[in-house]
Amino acid sequence: MSNTESHAPVEVCRGDATAGPVRQLLPSKAVQLGAGTEVRRLLPTLGRRMIGAWCFVDHYGPDEIAARPGMDVPPHPHIGLQTVSWLLDGEVHHRDSLGSDVLIRPGELGLMTAGSGIAHSEQSPDPHSPVLHGAQLWVALPGADRATEPRFEHHAGLPVVTEPGCRATVLLGELAGARSPGRVHSPLVGLDVTLDPGAHVRLPLEPDFEHAVLTVSGAPDVDGGELAPGSLCYLGSGRRDLAVRARAGGRFLLLGGVPFAEEIVMWWNFVARSGDEVAAARTRWAAGGFGEVPGEPLAAPPLPPAPLVPRGRVR
Repeated sequence: MSNTESHAPVEVCRGDATAGPVRQLLPSKAVQLGAGTEVRRLLPTLGRRMIGAWCFVDHYGPDEIAARPGMDVPPHPHIGLQTVSWLLDGEVHHRDSLGSDVLIRPGELGLMTAGSGIAHSEQSPDPHSPVLHGAQLWVALPGADRATEPRFEHHAGLPVVTEPGCRATVLLGELAGARSPGRVHSPLVGLDVTLDPGAHVRLPLEPDFEHAVLTVSGAPDVDGGELAPGSLCYLGSGRRDLAVRARAGGRFLLLGGVPFAEEIVMWWNFVARSGDEVAAARTRWAAGGFGEVPGEPLAAPPLPPAPLVPRGRVR
């Protein structure tokens, strides 16, 4: 998925990890994605730029699209990151400059590693399911891997950890010995957790990770307070477990990772280390240097007048 804003702001990624547990509800903003989908952009946001290596979180739907085209994101480029496509309802047709042509369905992981550069598009197929609901997430690649060869992974079978009243699918990383087949480049975790009505469980956490919860349905009680659908709650670090309840059931994504120590700058669809690197990627995209993807490519917005300066995890 792309950042399709015509005037892309400079995203100075700082993360601002805490030294211990907190409970901070993060604001979102509505962003129009292509012609058919409005998303809630939850990360980066005011006061919080990263959660571990997770640097971008969009939540969309549930949207009724029976009489509409649904998602329609034109071909666009990425560098220096991984995209994580996760569907709760509906389907998305992924095509990229490596030749990947895949229909992603609920419960299937679409993991694209941009590395040195890749282009892709995402559309709802025709015909498609009547409801579209999902999340698009980005992971910043560490310096040693940010220029790696691009690749795309599609995993239709992911490990699931079950307890009474709780079912957790492991998108990335590991939970209770169950490890996702998705390849990652820094210590992190991504879970899709479904709670039955009346559930009361404790999820094990890595204390060296910082974590956040994105509610996708219901209103689960997380760490002592209910979280409405579409909300992102930052939980800080230093936790060995997380208490969650659900009077009427609920579903959320748990994201976490070791605080990302490197300085980066995020602009449009690029995660880089300097303004010059961003400018070079933009020029390369305009010249057709990211490979071919069917469809009319998305034009890059103009660069901002101020220099693009990378920053670290400092308040």
